[in-house]
Amino acid sequence: MSRLFPLALLRPLALLLGAAALLGACDNMAKQPRDKTWTPANAASDGWAWPPQPAPNTVAREDRPQPAPALTPALLARGKERYEIYCTPCHGYLGDGDGMIVQRGFPRPPSFHGEALRNAPTRHFYDVATNGWGAMYSYADRVTPDDRWAIAAYIRALQASQNTAAAELPETVRGTLR
Repeated sequence: MSRLFPLALLRPLALLLGAAALLGACDNMAKQPRDKTWTPANAASDGWAWPPQPAPNTVAREDRPQPAPALTPALLARGKERYEIYCTPCHGYLGDGDGMIVQRGFPRPPSFHGEALRNAPTRHFYDVATNGWGAMYSYADRVTPDDRWAIAAYIRALQASQNTAAAELPETVRGTLR
């Protein structure tokens, strides 16, 4: 049986033809026409709002920074509720960094009562909850911006409760202390 083409050359020839086909299919993407998808628009041609609005009861991952709300008892109550849900596992009920995860062997988060965090602006706590810091991951997808401000306000209340001298308290409050 005579062979016209040696079988040993078939594999290299197939690879060479395949490489030539792939290289021939390449094109310079920079010279192709394109659509500028990131230009701002008020509405798409089909009537949908642009940019898309989040669905109700969801938190946008890349939200715009919100201004700090006015400090009210309702804001502090909401902050306490949200702090106990999201923050106490790591930071503890008093904000001293002695939460349940520390008791299980995880690294201790910083205490809110240290000099650096007492002097930090309130916005710092909002930003850390939004973007994360160190080992703490972002809560932007779990906690709404209003609730992040409420938590930041409650952290300030925790700091005041643990770092105020008894002599600075009103007489009515001092009478209730042990």
